[in-house]
Amino acid sequence: MSAYLSNPHIWQESWDRQQSAFMPDREERFAAMLEAVAATSDGPAPRVLDLAGGTGTISLRTLARFPRARVTVLDQDPVLMAIAAASLRDRAEVVDADLGDPGWRAKLPEEGFDAVLTATALHWLPAERVATLYGEIREVLRPGGIFVNADHMPEESLPTLSERLLDHQRAQREARYASGAATAWDDWWDRAAADEFLASKAVERGRIYPRNRHGQEWTPPALWHVDALRVAGFSEAGVLWRGGTDAAVIGLR
Repeated sequence: MSAYLSNPHIWQESWDRQQSAFMPDREERFAAMLEAVAATSDGPAPRVLDLAGGTGTISLRTLARFPRARVTVLDQDPVLMAIAAASLRDRAEVVDADLGDPGWRAKLPEEGFDAVLTATALHWLPAERVATLYGEIREVLRPGGIFVNADHMPEESLPTLSERLLDHQRAQREARYASGAATAWDDWWDRAAADEFLASKAVERGRIYPRNRHGQEWTPPALWHVDALRVAGFSEAGVLWRGGTDAAVIGLR
């Protein structure tokens, strides 16, 4: 294999399969996000910020739905950004920025986005940073623009059912791994590190993210996020979509 990412579409497919093992209804949340974009944008070319966008999963689906969209992907992971850049090419701008740094907005090519969309990403940030970040996100939206965050947001009034749903999902996931239908999280990263092009990106990633970083997840219920969006100044906030113990919250500037 030559020293470039020769099959970005294959890596995208691999990432989608690995992520879908965790979230079988992953596409449903993306569809709900894009339906909200369609309902609130001013025309066929919405300006969309794919926040903590990884491989550009949301961006690719945005461009499929809105071919004239102006899309920016913002992330910090060198491996995932390399896949995003190779997949999207000149169809979107890929920006390297740390959402833990309040200066992340200065790296954006523009502001006044119609929509800021993110999925299964902000749970790595501490509570106080997420609350502050929501205010910063509001500032990069145009008036009437939307922010949608889809993540693990359990319904606190259903603790027993939620636990059973999680147990069921875990069993299904392990069955997919055992059958080879999907690659487990750690295995996927091992495969990426073995790719001739991505290997150097994996080394760089190791310097950015401590090995124990994935032990720091913080997943409050959806109501916490809705309240935080209102405090951040969004004129409306609520739950856009729910699937089991996951949900997507939306804020309207």
